[in-house]
Amino acid sequence: MNEPLHPLTLAEILDRTAQLYRSRFLVFMGIGAIPAGTVFVFAAGVFAFFTWMGSNARHGAEIADVLVWAFLTLLLVLAIPACLGASALGDAAMSDAAARAFLGEEITIRNAYKATWKRGWRYVGLYTLQGLVVVGAPSVVFLMATIGMVAAKVSGVRSNDNSPLFAGLLFLVLLVLSVFAVWMLLRLCLAFPVCVVEQAPAWGALKRGVTLSHGTRGRIFLLYVLGAFLSQILAWCVTFPVLLAIAFLPGLQGQAHAQTVGMVALFATYGSFFAVKALTKPIYGIALTVFYFDQRIRKEGFDIEWMMQQAGMLTPPAPAPAPTPEVISMSSSQSPAAAEPVLEVFAAAEVSEPIAVHQAAVENTSGEGNA
Repeated sequence: MNEPLHPLTLAEILDRTAQLYRSRFLVFMGIGAIPAGTVFVFAAGVFAFFTWMGSNARHGAEIADVLVWAFLTLLLVLAIPACLGASALGDAAMSDAAARAFLGEEITIRNAYKATWKRGWRYVGLYTLQGLVVVGAPSVVFLMATIGMVAAKVSGVRSNDNSPLFAGLLFLVLLVLSVFAVWMLLRLCLAFPVCVVEQAPAWGALKRGVTLSHGTRGRIFLLYVLGAFLSQILAWCVTFPVLLAIAFLPGLQGQAHAQTVGMVALFATYGSFFAVKALTKPIYGIALTVFYFDQRIRKEGFDIEWMMQQAGMLTPPAPAPAPTPEVISMSSSQSPAAAEPVLEVFAAAEVSEPIAVHQAAVENTSGEGNA
């Protein structure tokens, strides 16, 4: 990055995001395609399985039930951990690549995932915590509220009761929980850049992300709104031509192929959704990383720190030399009480040496004045 760091407006953040994404499009696209492709493969397997189950339902319900339970067990054992791990590592790799690109470093798909693989469990834990707070807790509360209203027999629960009370309360609970989920998402959305750039633990990254997001959550909300509109537009731009081509295929005309056309159209719709997700995922990752650096510049003076580091004024501390066997044996033979005076002597020597030099300089100056 050639231009100096400085606080950015929302328009500048979006412009910087577009510049970074355009300059390294294939890299960011490849990073986002891995988790989206993993989820798509398992979703396609689910779709194909249920399609096959529907076409083979005539073989008997008992065989179908056994296959359903076997499939659900396989999904729980394989698909959920694989999708969770791929999504967590994908978010971490995106934050790592975006941070390096923002600071002007070279990035590759391999290096981004290699850097995040070393701390994969930390990122999986962070992704899980975010999911539990943003999605899990509201879902549990909604389920408990629904069960409570059904148990209390609120008006409108029964099918022959036309009272709108149950539906109205259910909508109100859903609205409140949706607002809560969005609010928590805005508070925790900078946790992944914090965890990746600062190598913070999962819980510490969540707390620091809440602190850094304070004061910019409105701008991040506008980013999510714009991203949602862009995703919908791209999804329709991809899906509509595919559906139009399927509808005009000569071999799929007529009522005999209506079910096949419906399945192909549904599969094409879901495929276009995941393709758009892989295309738009880097936008969120890059923009949130830019927001992270912008907040550090505003609150912590990261721009000054970065300039001093680039000028060589800030250097990382040199690693301490490894102790020799003689030093280890001497330190082990001394008691803690005997070691403290040694530290005090070294500290006193370090302080007294500049004082002695200063006193000598003063005496020399006074002697020259008398002469």
